[in-house]
Amino acid sequence: MKHRITKTLLALLFTITLVANANAQEIGIRGGDLTGGNIAFDAAYLTSDFTRLHASVSFGKDIGVDILWDFIYRPLVDETLFLYSGIGPYFLFTDPFTMGAVGEIGFEYRFDSVPIALGIDWRPLYSISEETEFIPKSYGFNLRFILDYY
Repeated sequence: MKHRITKTLLALLFTITLVANANAQEIGIRGGDLTGGNIAFDAAYLTSDFTRLHASVSFGKDIGVDILWDFIYRPLVDETLFLYSGIGPYFLFTDPFTMGAVGEIGFEYRFDSVPIALGIDWRPLYSISEETEFIPKSYGFNLRFILDYY
């Protein structure tokens, strides 16, 4: 129990540090079948008009960290519906420690009148730790608040 509380506090500290230092433009929550559990803190930092860093720290059975470089494609509908894809590393703090690559493809809807973005995505994992394994079952739903909303 004590070990689990320590891991949770370290992951929370990592998330707060990431969001504070990156000046994240979107923060929120992510739910679904995630790397470490079923709920995550989620943050996105735009690096250009069509790219962003997208980080998630998930909790539940274990603690997982995904850090993705996303490519945001031109709006599919007006300036509200976007398609995005990305790739990056993931880390799963469990026994044994697991790491690998994670991909992402999803849709995001941004409301015109309120600073909220809703997204749904698929994040397949490729584990490179003890056993090399492809894990296709990682779906999620995002609810993020847009902090630099005009």
